[in-house]
Amino acid sequence: MIGETMMAAYLRVPMLTFSQPSTATTTRCRNQRTRCSVNAATNSAKIPMPPHNPKDPFLSKLASVVASSPETLLNPPRNSDTPPFLDIFDSPKLMATPAQVERSVSYNEHRPTRPPPDLPSLLLNGRIIYIGMPLVPAVTELVIAELMYLQYMDPKEPIYMYINSTGTTRDDGETVGMETEGFAIYDAMRQLKNEIHTVGVGAAIGQACLLLSAGTPGKRFMMPHAKAMIQQPRIPSSGLMPASDVLIRAKEVITNRDNLIKLLAKHTGNSEETVAKVMRRPYYMDAIKAKEFGVIDRVLWRGQEKIMADVAPPEEWDKGAGIKVVDEF
Repeated sequence: MIGETMMAAYLRVPMLTFSQPSTATTTRCRNQRTRCSVNAATNSAKIPMPPHNPKDPFLSKLASVVASSPETLLNPPRNSDTPPFLDIFDSPKLMATPAQVERSVSYNEHRPTRPPPDLPSLLLNGRIIYIGMPLVPAVTELVIAELMYLQYMDPKEPIYMYINSTGTTRDDGETVGMETEGFAIYDAMRQLKNEIHTVGVGAAIGQACLLLSAGTPGKRFMMPHAKAMIQQPRIPSSGLMPASDVLIRAKEVITNRDNLIKLLAKHTGNSEETVAKVMRRPYYMDAIKAKEFGVIDRVLWRGQEKIMADVAPPEEWDKGAGIKVVDEF
C-alpha cells in the first residue's frame, strides 16, 4: 500500500524533458546573429563607396546617405508608395525642366544651359517679321508691336517682312477682318525710319499685296512660285442690318476701295485707272507678272537670274506661234 502511494506521488511530479530545437527557432536566432554582425560591421567600418559621377544629383545624394546613415538603405520601409531610394529626398522630382537636366560626363557638350526660346522670338532676334495668317486684329497688334520694337532696338538696321497671308479674307473669300487692319500695318511701315525688305512667300492677297508693294523700293522680293492677287474690298455679312446701315457700310467699302487703288498706284507705278480696271475682278499674278506690274522689284531665283532673264516672256512666245492675244478688258 505504501509502495503504491509513493509510486503515485512519484508519477505526479513534473519531470524535465529535453527536446530538439525547432527549425523556426534556429532560423530566428541565426537572423538575429546576422543582424548583429551587420550592425557591428557597420559601426566598426564604413561601407566602401563605388565610383560615381559627382555631377549627378541623385547619385551624390545617395552616396551621402550611405556614408552617414546606411541603415536607411539596409532597412527600407515596407509598403511605401515612393519608388526605391527616392524617399531619401524631401520632395522627390521624377522629371526636370530642360535647364535642370544634367547628363553624364561624356555628354556634357550637349547639356542645355537654358530653356529654348519660342520660334517667333528667334525670328524677331534676326529682325524678321512673318505674317502667316489673315489680317485679324490680333495679327495686326503683334505686327505693329514688332515693328516698333525693332525700330527701338536699332533705327538703322533693315527689317525683313515675310508675307504669306490672304489679307482680310480667308482663302474661300469670306471676310474675317476689316480693311483698316491692313491700313494700320501700312501706316506703321511708312512711319518707320528703317528700310523694310518685303518678301512674298505663298500668297499675298488683297491688303497683303499692298503690304508687299509698300516695302522699300528696290527691296521688294517674291519667291518663284508665290502668288499675288489684288481685288476690291468685300462688304461683311449684313443679313441682320437695316437697309440704312447696309448703305452706310457700302459707302465705307467704296471709300476703302478708292484708298487701296490710290496706294497700289503709288507703289506699283501704274495709273489709278489701270489699277481700278484690273481690280474689277480678282487679278492674280505670279512672280513674273507681279514684277511687270510693279508689285515687286525682283524674283528670288537663287542663282537663276541670268537663265530667267534669257527666257522670252509669254507674249513673245505667243507672237512667234501666231497666237493673237485678246484683251480681257
